[in-house]
Amino acid sequence: MAIEVRIPTILRTYTAGAKTVDGSGDTLADLLTDLDGRHSGLRGRLITQEGALHKFVNVYVNDEDVRFLGSLDAKLNDGDTVTILPAVAGGALGLLAAAAMLGR
Repeated sequence: MAIEVRIPTILRTYTAGAKTVDGSGDTLADLLTDLDGRHSGLRGRLITQEGALHKFVNVYVNDEDVRFLGSLDAKLNDGDTVTILPAVAGGALGLLAAAAMLGR
């Protein structure tokens, strides 16, 4: 199963600068685990210690927000596109908070 994952600029240090990477998994959680095996540290920038998506990270499967698809339990299919975007809100302070959550 091949799933294309679009990586935001702020996280490309984990993918050797690649804008897109391939991964696999039946759910978003499985995909993030697979990606972390290929790009160490990436999952830790997206998931909280409690095991949920960081609130400063938006993830879309084929342009649909995963928070409406079951979050980490969102089902994935071969050929899906997953887009990871840092949430930007609240002006400069919101941007700084998002960058801090993503490890920058």
